[in-house]
Amino acid sequence: MKKLALVVGIAATLFATSASAMTVQEFLTTASRIPQNPTAMLRSDTRRLIREFEGAVRTVRAEQVAARQAGRKPATCMPERVSFSPDAILGRFNSIPANRRNISVTQAMREWMAERHPCPAS
Repeated sequence: MKKLALVVGIAATLFATSASAMTVQEFLTTASRIPQNPTAMLRSDTRRLIREFEGAVRTVRAEQVAARQAGRKPATCMPERVSFSPDAILGRFNSIPANRRNISVTQAMREWMAERHPCPAS
């Protein structure tokens, strides 16, 4: 029963994410309009980007947990605690070629975490 609830939860998360998924280009465009000063945290755009990024991290982590519970090798092996600086996020997203920036923030996170935290070979 717990597995069913987890699968339903992940499916709902993925559906919600895909319905309103922000692309990397939209993320970068929005971020470029936010001033780099202490008032940035007061802006709704900043909070929206934070929510988008945190949602992508939660989705990738949930996929990792679901794969392990299903007995599959997960695409990523992120540690329990992972921290990201705004500069690291923007640097990574800016490093994505312009012709690929139409991918979702979640997909960019999947790729980043698979590269940064790959699972050991079986």
